[in-house]
Amino acid sequence: MSAASKSAGLNKTVRQHYLSLAQGAVCLVTYIWIDETGENLKCKTKTLNTEPAGLQGKNRLGQANGRLVEVLLIPVRMFRDPFILDPNKLVLCEVLDSNRVPIGSNQRSQCDKIMEEVKEFQPWFGMEQEYTLFDLDGQLIGWLPHSFLVFVSPGFNRVVAGRLYGRNICISHCKACLYAGVKICGTNAEAIPGQWEFQVGPCEGTEIGDHLWVARYILHRVCEDFGVIASLDPKPSGVNSGTSGCHTNFSTKEMRGEGGLKHIEESIQRLSKRHSQHLRVYDPHGGQDNIHRLTGLSSTSHFHEFSTATACRDVSVRIPVHVSQKGCGYLEDRRPASNCDPYAVIRALAETCLLSTTEEDEDGSETVK
Repeated sequence: MSAASKSAGLNKTVRQHYLSLAQGAVCLVTYIWIDETGENLKCKTKTLNTEPAGLQGKNRLGQANGRLVEVLLIPVRMFRDPFILDPNKLVLCEVLDSNRVPIGSNQRSQCDKIMEEVKEFQPWFGMEQEYTLFDLDGQLIGWLPHSFLVFVSPGFNRVVAGRLYGRNICISHCKACLYAGVKICGTNAEAIPGQWEFQVGPCEGTEIGDHLWVARYILHRVCEDFGVIASLDPKPSGVNSGTSGCHTNFSTKEMRGEGGLKHIEESIQRLSKRHSQHLRVYDPHGGQDNIHRLTGLSSTSHFHEFSTATACRDVSVRIPVHVSQKGCGYLEDRRPASNCDPYAVIRALAETCLLSTTEEDEDGSETVK
């Protein structure tokens, strides 16, 4: 057993005594930000003299890029702290350099500008975050060491002891998100044991990215308490053909209104012309993660060609059957990877579907099937 596993086994009930101690009028605020990788989160906690009524205008100093470089943390959204409870807070921050310019991994700033341009369309988003649970030794939870898991379908939404692992984590995460004020709207078991999904939304504009990133932070903190790791890897290690995505639902007021199906189909046609450009921003490595995930297997589409259909799940973008029957609603883009930056995803959707300045893919090779 590794040192990490032994540490995770320490009796965490000991801390209950300390958590129950009165803290007076002060408030502990944990500032959260996306690090230089664009995938991982960092945090630091400060003591404020009083509970903040809203976002603080003060800039907070941190470190970035692995060097002693001061950066500015700009608070953008505040939540209740589900770990040390009220009056304590979680505060999501944007990261600027010393010249007040967004650092490279700060996708939120540009996303916010685009959302301001398209606000008349009232864009709504929902995101379906899949993740896989591993123990601290890197083994899929519930599986014997050195075993190799082969994808078995159907496995969605199963309720069978011995074939599903991690429900307590899923439930605890959901409850913590609800306490915090995160707009989590559902959870379910996924295709392989130890794989789960939660959904966030609907949210308008940049709000979806804020809520998804904080939901991810809460997930990792919950997993700390359970002594496991939540992997957002689109192609989890040790899994033969199972994958993880972050399917994104998108609509405008026109799509949601009577006759909205026409607007949905028009947006899908626009998306078909920029397939390659979207794939470059649908994972943090310019498409290198998704090329291993989007193989046409495990309810995925093919990386190199755009496809669409009603109800089908092995396509790039689909129209859910209830949307088709009702004649209005939303489209579901199934291409974003589980480790995507939600700000980059929704920015691309808004630019392609709502702004007239969009350009087609350079190679022109994508076809609608």
